[in-house]
Parts: sequence; C-alpha cells; structure tokens
Amino acid sequence: MRFPSIKNLADGFINTVKRFPFECLFALTGTIAGTIYIESNEYALAYSVYTRVMMMANLGLLLSLAASLFAEGDGLTRRIMLRVTAALLAIALFFIFGKELSTTDTLRFCLLSLAFHLLVSFAPFTAKGHIKGFWQFNKSLFLRFLASVLYSGVLYLGLAAAISASKLLFNLDIHDKTFGILFSWIAGVFNTVFFLAGVPHNIKELEQDDSYPKGLKVFTQYVLIPLASVYVIILLAYEIKILVRWSLPKGLVSNLILGYAVFGILSILLVYPLRDREENKWIKTYSRSFYFLLIPLIALLFLAIYSRILPYGITAPRYFLIVLALWLLFITGYFLLARKQNIKIIPVSLCIVTLLAIYGPQSAFSVAQYSQRKILNDIFEKYGAMKNGNLTSAKNVKMSQKDGLNAVEKVRYFVYQNEIKALQPMISKNISKVIDSLNKTKEVASENKTRYHNNYALMAAEYDWMVKYLGLNKFYYPEGEDAITGYAFVAIDKDILKVKGYDYVIALGNREPYGPNGTQLESKSEGVRFKYSLDRDHRYSLAINGDSVSFNANEIAHRLINAEDKLAKYQGEKEYGIRNYILPPDFLTEVKQTAHYRITFKLSKVSLSSSGNGSMDVYQADGWFLISILK
Repeated sequence: MRFPSIKNLADGFINTVKRFPFECLFALTGTIAGTIYIESNEYALAYSVYTRVMMMANLGLLLSLAASLFAEGDGLTRRIMLRVTAALLAIALFFIFGKELSTTDTLRFCLLSLAFHLLVSFAPFTAKGHIKGFWQFNKSLFLRFLASVLYSGVLYLGLAAAISASKLLFNLDIHDKTFGILFSWIAGVFNTVFFLAGVPHNIKELEQDDSYPKGLKVFTQYVLIPLASVYVIILLAYEIKILVRWSLPKGLVSNLILGYAVFGILSILLVYPLRDREENKWIKTYSRSFYFLLIPLIALLFLAIYSRILPYGITAPRYFLIVLALWLLFITGYFLLARKQNIKIIPVSLCIVTLLAIYGPQSAFSVAQYSQRKILNDIFEKYGAMKNGNLTSAKNVKMSQKDGLNAVEKVRYFVYQNEIKALQPMISKNISKVIDSLNKTKEVASENKTRYHNNYALMAAEYDWMVKYLGLNKFYYPEGEDAITGYAFVAIDKDILKVKGYDYVIALGNREPYGPNGTQLESKSEGVRFKYSLDRDHRYSLAINGDSVSFNANEIAHRLINAEDKLAKYQGEKEYGIRNYILPPDFLTEVKQTAHYRITFKLSKVSLSSSGNGSMDVYQADGWFLISILK
C-alpha cells in the first residue's frame, strides 16, 4: 500500500486552487467570518455582519463554481469575466440582505443556495444532448460529496478528541469555542478543497464513460424503490378513504406526497443509465408506473392545498407547496407524453422555478403579502372600517370574534416576518417614523445593546402599536408575560351536581376527540340504548333509542367570549396566559327536547386555546348529559 507523499498532497492542493481560485477564496472568506463570529462577544454585530458574509461566501462559491464549469473549455478572458461577474453578484447579495436578517432573508438565502446548487449540476451541459455525460458528472459530484463529508467528519472527531485529551492530560486552558473554530475550518476549507479536487476535469470524456457503481444499483433497487412503494401504498389507501368518506385531506398528506415524489424521482435518476440494458427492462416499467401513480396523488395534493389556502390565504410555505405541486404536474406530464425524454429538464426547470420564487411580483414573498393584505382589507371593508382606501380604527365596530382574531393574526404575520412596512399602502400613518419612535423607547433601546438575533422587543412593540392603532384591542394577545393564549370557563361548584328530576346522567368524562372520528361510546341501561359521540369540532351527540340531539362546546364557549365585557365580575386570576372565569352554572348550560326526552347539556368546565390561524378552539371540556323522560 502506497501512502501519498506530502509533495503529492501539496501539488493536489495547489492545482485545485489554480483551477478554482474564486471558489477557494470564497471558502476562506466564509471560514474567517465564521471564526470571527464564534470568537466575537458583540452578538448583534456578529449576527448582522458575519452571518451575511458567510451567506455571501456560500452563494459566491456556488455561483463561481457554476461559472467555472460553464466556461472551462473557453478562453482565459471569458473565464475570468464570468467568474468576476459571479463574484460581484454574490457580493451584491451581502448588501441586498437586510442588516437585521429576517425570516424572509433567510428563506431567500436558502432558495438562492438551492438554485445555485442546481445550476452547478447542469452548468457544463447547457448544450443539447450529453445526457450520459450529465449523469456521470452528477454521479461523480454525489459520490465525492459523500466522501468529503466522511473524511471531514473523521478528521474533526479525531482532532477534537486529541484536543480534549491534551486539555485533560496537560491541564491546558482550551476554550470550548476552539471546537467550533476547528469545525469551521474543516467544514469551510478542508471539506471544500477536498470536494473541488474531485470535480471531473475532462467533461467531454464523461460521455464515453459506461461505468456504473454496483452499490448504487443495489441501494436504489433494494432501499429507495421499496421505500417509494410503501409511500404510494399508504397514500393511495388514504385517497380511497377520502373518496369513501368524502372528507378533506389532512395537512400531513402533502408532506407524504412530496416525500414519495422525491424518493421516486431520485430512484429513477440513479438507475437511469441502466434502463436500456436487457436485464433491466423493469426500470422503464417502474418509471412509467411511478408517473401514472403520481397523477391521483397530485390531485390529492391540490385538494390539500385548497383546503388550507381558502380559509387562511397564501403564505410563503403555502406558495412553495403550490409551486412544487405545479412543477410535479409539469414533470409528470413531460415524462408521460414526451417521446425523447431528457433528465436534464428536472434540475433546469426546478432551478428556474426556484429563482422565480425569490424576487419580483411573482415571488413567494410578494404573493404572500398580497394575499394576507387582501384578507385584512376584506375584514375591515366588511365592517365599514375603511376611509379613502386606508384601514381605520375598528374600536367601535361590532366585529365577530372570528374576524377579529383573524385580523390580529394577519397583523402578527407582517410584524414577525419583519414585513410591517408592507402594510404602508393600507395605513395613513408613516410606519417608518413609528418604528423610529418605538426604537427610542426604553425597552427596545435596552435590547438593542444585547440582542444577537432579530430585535424581538421592537417587533413586540410594533405588534402592540399596530393592533391598538387598528382598534383590535379586544382580540389582541400581546407577547411576553401578558400574553393571552386562551380562556377557561368554569362553573361554580363544578364538582357538585343536583340530579333531582332527572332519570339518567351521563358524564362527558373529560374526553378529547383523538383520531379522525373522535370518540364513540355505546351502552344499554334498563332496555334503553345510549350512543354518545364526540367529534373533532367538539360537537357532542347523543342518541337515545331513536331520538338524537347534539350540542357544540365550541359554540357555547365562543358565545361567552363574544360577551366577555359582561363577564368582568366573574373573572378570576390569569394563569400562564389563560383568562379564567368562574360562572354560574346556567351560563354553561343548554337544553334541547326530542319527542320522548328532555336533554340538558351542562358543562362544568370548557377550555380554549389560540391556534396558528388566530382562532380559538376548544381543547378540553367536561360535564354531563342530564336526561328526563317525557311522560
């Protein structure tokens, strides 16, 4: 066994740097920024500046690599021009990202990084054809990436163990930050240079390369494809269940469909070169059946999207879900209908779609802003709280609890996405001046000196100001110690029940509606058959022989919330953000009558919590059915 000499390692390192100078420079820049970030005690400066430098370095490396691969066979002048252009574009992104990195900035960075990774995958193969070379090139990158992760991981663990041993044996004063810095240099410099050293040199030769790793076929055939098959069986069974019961799908189903699509497309791509071999005809059959099975699942995906977007509007994550569904529909149609199939269309189309989702009026963030603003505008317009196209105070407007909570949630969305200025077209006040004023308050100014993430004190102040300005105080649940996350309505003497005048008492049993069908109980007593059920909307149904009634705990609780002003004298102490009310039993009682029975629905306690869309929903209830037989 021959060990590589120091000279060979040095020559390999130098050759890699010569071939990819801009890429190595960006890797070094990002590593230095990461080191300073770890060492810095000025968290606000470190987060706002050095994090943006690391983001810029990551994007610059990817863009430069794509430019280098695209122009590798061209003249020196063209190569340098493309690399410089890529570097300048990456540097410009440092200034485009906000000084206070918001959620939107982070999402944009992730999308740009994804798009540039995809760009690297097809940059040397922008001309027609070269499908085999394209596959071999990405196979080499994939295997080199796995190798670089393995080598880097082993190197880090080995050196970290050596440092720990030295610290223990020699009582060395080694700060814990050393391990973070070590990781930064191995991941940033060693891992990058090692990966770049394995990027194929002669792209043209890849077109004649017929090699195929046997382990890759085994992994795809016995791991990926079975996993995809399990996914599709579960999803098709669930779709049949939806059709039989004619109910809307759950939100989780979209993740399962996307998971099936990822596993399926990846498995098809990994065995693509083998499809024309006589012993591997099953690959074409599997590929075609995969796309056929994807059609009903895409329809289910669109139904799941519709059920989420219609009531709550579009947000950035829902936008991505819509775009992925449309992209899957396009890819499915292409591979089912196209005579000459080109697998390059997968990364090329996904790269274009990703770039379109980042900036511009069609981007995820612009569309989400428009959708959320429209919902807020429609709520105020519904109650006449508009003047000259601007929102006015709804303080004296009798707005429903549902609409009020929804309006507050939209305000919260804009504030905590750092997009409050997007509300300026709807507000007569100058939001920039308001923010400047809030920044000078004692609480916000104090946090400005210590924060290392977004200024949450400022956002909480913006949230508080905007809700009060719009007159939504009644529906407002501020952040922090004063947060209101729910209500609890409890009957006086909740553990004592007078049963005189009733023939039967059925305890609700503090049950919760787990499962898609809620809870169902059935029993017989003295020849009378009782069937009691609780669904996910907290609707309590009781059937007695042929008679049936239902009571809705959600409706009862929301009636109490809407009449909250009249309940002030019953209000107890607030605990953990919950407003507690101790009420006379009649407030929590409803009575209904059938042909043979009089049923009293008496709640002893009902609790509500705020949900993600700003609404309040019952999560716990207890009480009794009191039944009298009509003579």
